[in-house]
Amino acid sequence: MGNSGSAVKVCTDHQGGINWLSLSPDGQRLLTGSEDGTARLWSTADSQCHGHFQGHESYITFCHLENEAAFTCSADHTIRKWDVVTGQCLAIYRGHTSIVNRILVAKDYLFSGSYDRTARCWSVDKEKQIQEFRGHRNCVLTLAHYSSRDVLEEEEEEEEEEEKVSRDLLVTGSTDCTVKVWWVSSGRCYQTLLGHTGAVLCLILDAPNRELFSGSTDYTIRTWNIVTGEQLKVFKEHQGSVICLELVNRHLYSGSADRTVKCWFVDTGERIQTYKAHKHSVSTLKYHAGILFTGSGDACARAFNSRSGVLQKIFRGHKFIINCIQIHNELLYTASHDGTLRIWDIRGICKRNKRRLKKERSVQGRSSQKGSLARLFNNKVGCMIQQENGE
Repeated sequence: MGNSGSAVKVCTDHQGGINWLSLSPDGQRLLTGSEDGTARLWSTADSQCHGHFQGHESYITFCHLENEAAFTCSADHTIRKWDVVTGQCLAIYRGHTSIVNRILVAKDYLFSGSYDRTARCWSVDKEKQIQEFRGHRNCVLTLAHYSSRDVLEEEEEEEEEEEKVSRDLLVTGSTDCTVKVWWVSSGRCYQTLLGHTGAVLCLILDAPNRELFSGSTDYTIRTWNIVTGEQLKVFKEHQGSVICLELVNRHLYSGSADRTVKCWFVDTGERIQTYKAHKHSVSTLKYHAGILFTGSGDACARAFNSRSGVLQKIFRGHKFIINCIQIHNELLYTASHDGTLRIWDIRGICKRNKRRLKKERSVQGRSSQKGSLARLFNNKVGCMIQQENGE
């Protein structure tokens, strides 16, 4: 059983629940988006609030932080871009007719998904809509982006002449139970991925391997070939909605309303670990240095040894669901619907895990050497040595 941990700092500046937490690419800042309609910028160096972005007319659903600019989307149907130094609103993107659920920034594009059943593409700098993706029968909940250069062979690219101007593709997951892939330049639907029987809540993309993973309220995770649209595998062991996904080294981690996280080996579809101890839905997860960190509706964050599944630590202090977690410089940041951002020191747990991994590698090395010697001897003596060494 893991030890209980105390936060090294509790940030209580927001007047409403925190719906999302984003870390800048350089790791210097964090951005929180809140039910109070504001976003706040935090320094990872001193854990102080260095920016307060006000202007939205309703709650912020999601936020995204770049090194120089911050982006927020809201139930007021708009997206805003902010200067991280001055706090000034640099742009307002208008066009959606309902709550904007999710945004994604890629290159010079800003993508958004909404309850109005559309996804849209905007020019980051010109504050104008470039494309509208219309075809879902219900709200768009989640987004992913890739370039066909990452997945298509040259001969396959030749077949898409009309899309030569831009090879970018947008992936959308919807409560209409479908995933759609769109050409950004034309707004044309390239693939509709059919198979889920419930809302698609989360997507994760592995472009180099041409794979897309989708999690749904139908309790399954499905793997798709993003070039052909073929459904490759269905992961079926969860007993509740699949809420969040994380992909690390061909291992897929899935957090569910069934109060567990499961780890799957992508290449075979085998479930290789189940992480238990949560008393409510698993709302968010993050892998770091051999440790799986989770946030739950039971208001606790947890740290598990990713290999063994052993619970190593429980982080208690929040009052409501933890909506998002981030990790930087061996500090764990948890953002909750209770309106607080909590910061936890995880140096001790990371250090212990590094020692454990080092010890395991050493044992594996000796075991491998013994195995090699045994196999050489076995060739001469017979199967007795093979049985004794468990080979």
